[in-house]
Amino acid sequence: MKYLLTGLFFWGGILHIYGQNAVLDRGSLSGNFMSNFQAYDKDPKIGANTEVYNKHKSSADAWLFLNYNISGYSFSLRYDMFNNSPLLNPQSVYNKQGIGFWQASKDIGGLNLTAGYFYDQFGSGMIFRSYEERMIGLDYAVQGLRVKYNYKNLAIKAFAGQQKGNIFTGDRFGVSPQALKGFNAEYTFNLAKNLRFSPGASTVNRTLDQTTMNAVATQINSQPLAERFIPKYNVYAHNGYATLAYKDITLYGEYVYKSREAIYNQFGTALINRDGNIIFTTLSYSKANLGKKKQFSFGANLQYKRIENFDFRTSPFETLNNGLISYLPSITRQNTYRLLARYTAVTQMLGENAYQGELIITPKRGTTITLNISDVNSLSSNGDSLGRPKKLFRERYLEIQHKINKKLKGKLGVQYIYYDQQRYQQKDTSYHDVVAITPFFEITYKFNSKTSLRIEGQYLETGQDLGSFANAVIELNYTSHWSFSVGDMVNTKPLHVQPGFDPNELIHYYSAYVGYTSGPTVVSLAYIKQVQGVNCTGGICRVEPAFSGVRATLTTSF
Repeated sequence: MKYLLTGLFFWGGILHIYGQNAVLDRGSLSGNFMSNFQAYDKDPKIGANTEVYNKHKSSADAWLFLNYNISGYSFSLRYDMFNNSPLLNPQSVYNKQGIGFWQASKDIGGLNLTAGYFYDQFGSGMIFRSYEERMIGLDYAVQGLRVKYNYKNLAIKAFAGQQKGNIFTGDRFGVSPQALKGFNAEYTFNLAKNLRFSPGASTVNRTLDQTTMNAVATQINSQPLAERFIPKYNVYAHNGYATLAYKDITLYGEYVYKSREAIYNQFGTALINRDGNIIFTTLSYSKANLGKKKQFSFGANLQYKRIENFDFRTSPFETLNNGLISYLPSITRQNTYRLLARYTAVTQMLGENAYQGELIITPKRGTTITLNISDVNSLSSNGDSLGRPKKLFRERYLEIQHKINKKLKGKLGVQYIYYDQQRYQQKDTSYHDVVAITPFFEITYKFNSKTSLRIEGQYLETGQDLGSFANAVIELNYTSHWSFSVGDMVNTKPLHVQPGFDPNELIHYYSAYVGYTSGPTVVSLAYIKQVQGVNCTGGICRVEPAFSGVRATLTTSF
């Protein structure tokens, strides 16, 4: 009932404003719709036997977003539905529907005032980012008030509110009881021709509510006397960052500091009293149209990130991807092929030292070579008994793309991975560090401007985790409307087989897909078997169980 009343009040206000301004401005209404239906086919052989397989058999998720603009006012409303949904917790289901997002805003010259839910970020987002990654069940919208002001080269933001979701009630449509406040300012100096300097600074404050503080105090008092401390209601995070750009070179640097607060240790067994910090920098260079024939181009990107005790959440009792105030994506390569993306380095908030380097070279038109190196280590204080940092992740990547003629192009490459599976996936000691080599290829043939055939393949060779896999996909894009694909991923050397099944049997993960596109509307139907592992979207990752079943989606905009 409360969602219905809120909706009626919200749209009643819109219609009132519309009526007052109808003569001068009829306004504009736009929006989008997205739905996801899944039917589950239980397969204990691959571990697809969670609650949705055993009891519920199917699930549905849907989002309808509406936006209305009139006379400088903007009104937004999103209706969310979760029906037997495992999106929020892959091991369970969630049932609820209602207004998941609403917003009213007004532009007054360079000033913007917003009330309701909003998505935003300060700087790179490492101190504050409210955003949504819908397909892995994340929604960090903040409900409150926000002010934005832009004047020439100056941009200022300030907000106060509460993050969406409530850990105590499990209500996705409520808000956390903790209070958030933040301020951000940026300015751009045009120092000379082709030389630009853009510094910025932010501060964010989170205040614990009394219920959470009582739970924190209870946890601390249950710990040994030497591990006890006096917790604080407030934590403050501050950052300073700057971008320096000169012609084809861009340098970015950022330092973030978080005051001392109660956070859980690496094992999740006790609260510790720690401050935190992040050092992040990136240097990029690109140049095109070089050489006598103007065909040579070159691009390079270097990144470095050091994190120490920077677990910044609405509450110390939030775990995994829940309640995150800051956005700390891995700086390792974001792979898209199924097997190349199997082992992904999730950011270690309590401590990591990481760097990435990438070269993209085009020696001549139609040929591109990509080289990438990524390393992640623990900090010395979190390393072995001698205080040395522990190797957590390594990736070495080589890719060559070549356009053979107007109709045919190909891609060939290889990936090397070292992956600490016990750290990243919280596996027991029977799972050892993974060393994997994965060669891959892709061939695309264009019959005409609207029809093409694509074939891809990968082979992951490893003696750890679940063993080696081969994966192949054939995809046909027919005219501008239809898309078809079939594929199979085979566990060629099975390890850690589910109890009760033959360890010598090849395990297949079949897939079949058909999609139809008409203007802004896309409809798809797929049969999928998916191995358990890390699923990443937009740089945010989580460990998900195996999937077996049918998935139908519908997306459109208007």
